[in-house]
Amino acid sequence: MKSVKQWSGLKRLGVVIVDLILFHVSILLSYYFRFGITIPEVNFYSYQHSAIWLSIVFLIVNYLLGVYVYYNRRISDVIFLTVLGQGIAIAALMVITFMGRLFAFPRSVLLLSLIISIVILAIWRTIVYYLYIAFTPDEHVAVISYEDELPAIIQNFSSSKNNKHRVRYVITNHFLENVKAIINDVDIFYITDTISDEERRAIVDYVIKNEKHLMLPSTFDNLLMLRPNLMNFEDESVMGISDFRLSSENAALKRLFDIIVALVLLVIASPFMLITAILVKLTSPGPIIYKQTRITLNQREFRIYKFRTMSATAEAKSGPVLAQANDSRITPVGKYLRKLRLDELPQIFNVLKGDMSIVGPRPERPYFVNQFNQDEPHYYLRHNVRAGITGYAQVYGKYASDYRSKLKFDLLYIKCYSLTLDFKILLQTIKILFDKVSSQGLDDEEKPNMKKLHEIVAENDINHLD
Repeated sequence: MKSVKQWSGLKRLGVVIVDLILFHVSILLSYYFRFGITIPEVNFYSYQHSAIWLSIVFLIVNYLLGVYVYYNRRISDVIFLTVLGQGIAIAALMVITFMGRLFAFPRSVLLLSLIISIVILAIWRTIVYYLYIAFTPDEHVAVISYEDELPAIIQNFSSSKNNKHRVRYVITNHFLENVKAIINDVDIFYITDTISDEERRAIVDYVIKNEKHLMLPSTFDNLLMLRPNLMNFEDESVMGISDFRLSSENAALKRLFDIIVALVLLVIASPFMLITAILVKLTSPGPIIYKQTRITLNQREFRIYKFRTMSATAEAKSGPVLAQANDSRITPVGKYLRKLRLDELPQIFNVLKGDMSIVGPRPERPYFVNQFNQDEPHYYLRHNVRAGITGYAQVYGKYASDYRSKLKFDLLYIKCYSLTLDFKILLQTIKILFDKVSSQGLDDEEKPNMKKLHEIVAENDINHLD
């Protein structure tokens, strides 16, 4: 099987162009429904002079939301991102017209364009999504690993959102020989780092020679190689390993970003914070704000602020315990506050104080940090940046992931940091608020095991090569 590129840049560009055209068509239709064929010049003038800026905002918002990424998506994701993206775009239009003093832009047109653009773009993007599913080939994956590592790997690939990457083979022994036997039936080879260097190198050479793709887990050794500093010494090029730390320039820029966003969020969130405070006070005895010691930049302790979601004596007998799925200690109101992440809102003040960032690794308690530092020698690296209200692990991982999985996400974030990435994570966080899975705690019953592995292998007709 020859590997086929799934979604070329040209196709994606075509989708983006049609998207932008349909967005502006929606606004024009809104004018038509509001004024008929004859649109007052003073009203249309406002649109003409804001159209370019609106187009830029529309493209940036949809890019940061990942609207044009179709793998690992469900149709519900496509629809939701359309609603969210248009809400942000129309809000931006209101800001643009206000700043440009284009007050003649009718508010009725804004409301109509929001509704019409959601309907038109949702229909268009649904068509594109199903065309992508129907006319781009599945990527057949072979997992090369020892058997004890397979449950977690196979379970991740078997996610209901995974619409293109299909595991067709698992190889647990005689690795190179089995790779050679299936090379024509596989597009991607996923290779774990537990295989010996000699065998792994032989597999990599053979796979590259046959123009197939490779996937590697985000182990510490692989993360080290991200963002290398390339240097040339006479006739040799050298790859310098970049640090798991932000440069002074990026750190200053990130702090400015934090302050601006925190002030904006404070204004927006104030009504919700007032309502939440009243609900907490009326439904459960104890303080409204829960203060707890956490760890942030350079492993410094600070007091984090949260709306209380558990009973005031939740850990009086048990001591520090990680949150569990269906945790009995959580109050009825607290259950919903956690689901909507409203309990995190007071952390805006932590950001303004300089204890936290808007985006960064979620802060843990000293009790657990000490344990994790003993178990994982690289855990301290996540404290090379300020702790965050939201983070890469919260957006792209699962709330129920263990600390080692979250650490990989955190280190990946630090290595790949950019202001654009912070904006992207911030927007993606809005989507996560409505994702039930991301709000759950740890559940031992959901941890992958060998029994679950054999069930998944059988259900998906995966070939096990030994």
